Amino acid sequence: MGAALVAPRWLVPQWPVPLAVRALSTFRPGGCSRPPYSSLNLGGHVDDSPLAVTKNRRSLREAAGLPNEPSWLVQVHGIQVVDLDAPGAARTGDAAVTRQPGRVCAILTADCLPVLLATEAGDRVAAVHAGWRGLAAGVIESTVTALNSAPQDIMAWLGPAIGPTHFEVGPEVRAEFLRRDPGSETAFVPNDRGCYLADLYALARRRLARAGVGRAYGGGECTFGQADKYFSHRRDGKTGRQATLIWLEHRDSR
Repeated sequence: MGAALVAPRWLVPQWPVPLAVRALSTFRPGGCSRPPYSSLNLGGHVDDSPLAVTKNRRSLREAAGLPNEPSWLVQVHGIQVVDLDAPGAARTGDAAVTRQPGRVCAILTADCLPVLLATEAGDRVAAVHAGWRGLAAGVIESTVTALNSAPQDIMAWLGPAIGPTHFEVGPEVRAEFLRRDPGSETAFVPNDRGCYLADLYALARRRLARAGVGRAYGGGECTFGQADKYFSHRRDGKTGRQATLIWLEHRDSR
């Protein structure tokens, strides 16, 4: 398997977090995975070559200067939050939190919405996998609670996800959101197929606001519509995964 033709690249969130908070969201070029996973596939659960995934993860760690290997989760579209600081913490869940510098929270996506959270003081961070199931069930609220900080002191960044002009869902998905939040009706637009186009970004902002988090940034990158930059399960079916990471720097690394 040949070396990557280009180095891994990523999107840097634009949000007013303290300097100690570091974050990035990867693009799909810059790895060694072969089609249909080409090329910087970071997901180890999609039947890609394990060797390619290992090489891709190593390339990202070296290129981004990560302090440690990211804490990759087994994501199950639920609301379980993994505390990376807890001894022997399980790795099954759809969100991760940490207060310790050097521990890298990681979320893998290919249309689902990655949400990053950070405190204004820059002393704790979290990453959330917010697909529609987890979002409807309350994964954002669970993560805000797990941060154990006043919600008004938390800010969020919404990473690349399938955009509102491409995310078609059935009436049952809309009904699930409306059951918990009738005002979320504004995030669904009916189409001529008897379904709805759903706005994950709007739904996430509503959930953040209801949890007391009033500052949300990002939310403009569509995975489905940018095949050269992002993996998209809705667009391609069998495909790779990009990663969204957040961590706290060690004080002596500034």
